[in-house]
This record gives sequence, C-alpha cells and structure tokens, in this order.
Amino acid sequence: MLSVLNIIAPVFVLIGLGYLAVRLRLYPQEGVRGLIAYVNGFATPCLLFRAMLDVDFSSAFNPAIIAPFYVGALSALALAALTAAFVFKRRPGEAVSVGFSATFTNTVLVGIPVMQRAYGEEAMPVVYSIIGLHAPIVMTLGMFLMELARRDGGKLATALWQGLRKTVANPILIGIALGLVGNLFDVELSGIADDVTLLLASTVMPVALFGLGGALNEYRLGETWGPALMTSAMQLIVHPAIAWVLMVPVFGVDPHIARYGVLLAAMPAGINVYIFATFYNRAVDVAANTILISTVLSLFTIAGWLLLLAA
Repeated sequence: MLSVLNIIAPVFVLIGLGYLAVRLRLYPQEGVRGLIAYVNGFATPCLLFRAMLDVDFSSAFNPAIIAPFYVGALSALALAALTAAFVFKRRPGEAVSVGFSATFTNTVLVGIPVMQRAYGEEAMPVVYSIIGLHAPIVMTLGMFLMELARRDGGKLATALWQGLRKTVANPILIGIALGLVGNLFDVELSGIADDVTLLLASTVMPVALFGLGGALNEYRLGETWGPALMTSAMQLIVHPAIAWVLMVPVFGVDPHIARYGVLLAAMPAGINVYIFATFYNRAVDVAANTILISTVLSLFTIAGWLLLLAA
C-alpha cells in the first residue's frame, strides 16, 4: 500500500496544488487554458514524437491489448448512453453526450504521469500505441453517433469531414506521425533538436497536472451529480474491468503486460468530454461534473487497481 501511495501521491498533490493556486488566486484562472494548450500543442507532441522514434513495434502494437481497451471504452459508451436515455430520461443527443463522457479517458494529462510512475518506461510503448488511436477512434465514433441521434443536425458527411480534419490537425497525432516516419527511416535526434524536444517533453507531467488542477475550479456539482456519478463509474471501474477480462481470460495476455492497458483504461475523464458536449450543446452539465467527480474519485480507484493488478 505504501508503494501505491508513493506512485499516486505526487500526481494528485500536483493536481491539488494547481486547484488551490487558482482557488486562492495565487495563479490566474485565465492562465489555465494556456497551460493545457501548451501541454497538448507542444510538450506532449514532443514527448510522443521522441517515444515513437525508438518504439519497438513488435511489442508496442499488440492487438490483444489495444482491442480490449477500445471494446471496453465503447461498451462504457453504450451502457452510459442507454442508462441516460432509459433511467435518467435524457433525449437522444444528450444520451450520446453522456455516453461520450463515460468513454473518453484522460490518457495524456493523468495517464502518462501515472503510468510512468507505476510501471516505468517499459510500459510506455504500449501506452503510446493506445494514445495514438484514442482521439481518431473515440472522437470519430462520438461525432457519428451524435449526428445520427440529434434531429436538428446537419449533413452527416459534413460533420464527419469536419471531425476528420480536426483529427488530422491534432498536434498530438502529428507528433506521433512524425515519430513513426522517423522510426521507419531510422532517424536519430542529436544536437539542438534532441535537447529542445527533450526539454519540452520533460515538462509534460508537472505542467499537465498543475493545469488540470486549476481547470477543476471551472466545474461545479449541480443537479446532475447522479448521471455524472454513473459516467464516472463507467470510466473508473467498468471500462478497465472489461479490458482485463478480454485481455487475460479471453486472449491470454500475460497479466504483467495486460496491466499496462488495464490501468490506462482506469484513468478519469478527459477534458475532451467537456469540449465535445459544448460543441454540440448537449449534456454540458453532466460532462463538467464527470470530469470533477471522476478526477477526485480516481485517487482511490487508481490505488485500488494498482493493488489488484499487483496481486
């Protein structure tokens, strides 16, 4: 238990520091978006670019790990959307937004720091292989389902084209793509390029966690705590549980390797769930509260998963 606390304590202390700094007005609220934009637009692309340069594809891109991760994610989406529609009586478009809140995990701002501290660099190739597919798969499916569900939507082809353009222009995916190309041609970084990308990559963990903590000040619990608690449970418990069952009993993946994908599946909701909800103006309150509740509860659930996976 002490080793588990040593892994997660610095992560959540940094989140708490960011929250208190903004709450006590020691750091400006308007600066938080800049921090997150820096992490997503510069630091993380450099981190993933460097990682992809040296990745061993034979071990990183394991379908027996990647497929269960996304089957678990899409199962959480379906279960949450159905619950929102039939239990909480949400309209179809709102139900899709609630489902999306249950499936888009925070693989970058929380996932990368936790995975690095928990399992070290040996886990990161698998982590990066999942992150590389995260936005294209989940965002595209979410937009497709939303356009099918909402009656006031425009042309489906137009929405999907816009989603594809945003995906291709995503700096994180650009960093991954450049790294893969460099890997293919055996490119080796040296000199200034090596130093600059290393410096940027090294800032991901502290800046991301501090910025996430500051961003939590924007979210408030309201009347939607019930649906948000449900989506948080899907994120923190159901998704990783499905991933574990498929990876180990079904596909026979070594538990010491499977735990990389399972723990990554247990991360809290990412900020993209809020962006998605505001883009379509559907269940924005649930998305915001899901980020708040799942991030707070993940302090305990991640510790629980670490203990279970160690056993």
